[in-house]
Amino acid sequence: MTGRKITVLGGGGARTPLLIHGLASAQARIGVGEIVLYDIDCERAEIMAALCREIVRDNGVDVTIATAKRLEEAIEGAAFVCSSIRVGGIEARARDERLIIEHGYAGQETTGAGGLAMALRTIPVALEHARVIERLAPDAWLINFTNPAGLITQALTSHTNVRVVGICDTPAEVFHRIAWSLNLPFEEMQFDYAGLNHLGWVRRVLLRGHDITRRLLNDDEAIRRVYPTPLFDPAMIRALGLIPTEYLFFYYDGKRAYENQLQTGASRGEEILQMNRRLFALLGKDVHGGRTRPALETYKQYLNQRNASYMRLETQAHSGLIAEEHDWNPFEGATGYHRIAVDVITALTSVEPSVVVVNVRNRGAITDLGDDDVVEVPAVIDVNGPRPLATGALPDSVRGLVLAVKAYERLAIRAAIEQSLEQARLALLAYPIVGQWKPATELIEALVASDSLHLGYLLGTATPVG
Repeated sequence: MTGRKITVLGGGGARTPLLIHGLASAQARIGVGEIVLYDIDCERAEIMAALCREIVRDNGVDVTIATAKRLEEAIEGAAFVCSSIRVGGIEARARDERLIIEHGYAGQETTGAGGLAMALRTIPVALEHARVIERLAPDAWLINFTNPAGLITQALTSHTNVRVVGICDTPAEVFHRIAWSLNLPFEEMQFDYAGLNHLGWVRRVLLRGHDITRRLLNDDEAIRRVYPTPLFDPAMIRALGLIPTEYLFFYYDGKRAYENQLQTGASRGEEILQMNRRLFALLGKDVHGGRTRPALETYKQYLNQRNASYMRLETQAHSGLIAEEHDWNPFEGATGYHRIAVDVITALTSVEPSVVVVNVRNRGAITDLGDDDVVEVPAVIDVNGPRPLATGALPDSVRGLVLAVKAYERLAIRAAIEQSLEQARLALLAYPIVGQWKPATELIEALVASDSLHLGYLLGTATPVG
């Protein structure tokens, strides 16, 4: 084998082919020679590998796609390890969200009690993976996609020595949509952004160095076009003087999200569970029959339906399972899961620095937070790693929220490390979306009773699922 080895943990996941398309497209810049998919569901990993080989052929590059049945085999010798695991599978997400809705809150996998449940399941497995990387690929970079991305990255930086960068496509998506909403060339624009993962804001929009933020804030229609569905009242955004990313919807209008979920009778996790079951049934039939080209077309339609239905349920009480036909090629998007990964990996292999919004140690970038707190900010990235750019103090209108959520993250990590349900309750008590002891206790008890937390693993009596 020539070229770098890149390992994908959670390689049986539904978005793996997007990532492999991005890596194959950037093969000349990254120098990838082998991509290894690892997943505890070996059957799904093999299905994804078959689609990925078709993608590599389409890109005309010499990249080997392999699967590994053992974690150690997958990691040993890797230059990059991309982690996109879902402990407990999409079934656990759907179960979390249903329980949370039943307790009067919006069900969502990275915010609220759903985010805590996902973190408690995931942190022990993510740390276990990191320790294998430390032992078998100590010079590798861990590119963390695993949600809740900022919180998991915080756990990894606090409790391991692995070289890690947390990534999310949400900031880049909102940057591109701002440019589109104003009908301006994205390449000539700059964006002042700061916050935590799924809790970030664009503070200033610049065109060729000139501040045009007020132009956007004064245009209701342009504000609405920034988001894929109706999320925020333009008057609220003007009052903030900031452009929030879409996950702030669950903080600023959580009651509406909850009521729409009740009206629809579903959560996003339940929708995706149905989408994924149908997808993998179709893919398995085609791949086992040697029909990878039709399988790839099925996959593209799945991505289009998934993307087109994003946030509709929570904002419009409209089910994403309604069949819609799309002829757009989702691999061609200017933003997305694969683009941000390629941008970061390319930067980490280059002597020429690039600026990318990532989740990294603060190191003074946001003056309100500690140096070791993981934040989501623009960072200069090259072969020496990421260096966050100074963004200063947070505006008064969001400082309290950010500090409270960071306190929640610390408590959530402590709960997972100490295997403590009391700390888990304290985390929800500190979390602004819950913030009360009785609901926090009831939510934790319900999640434990359903085994949604995979409590056996949390207490050290069972094997992890990841």
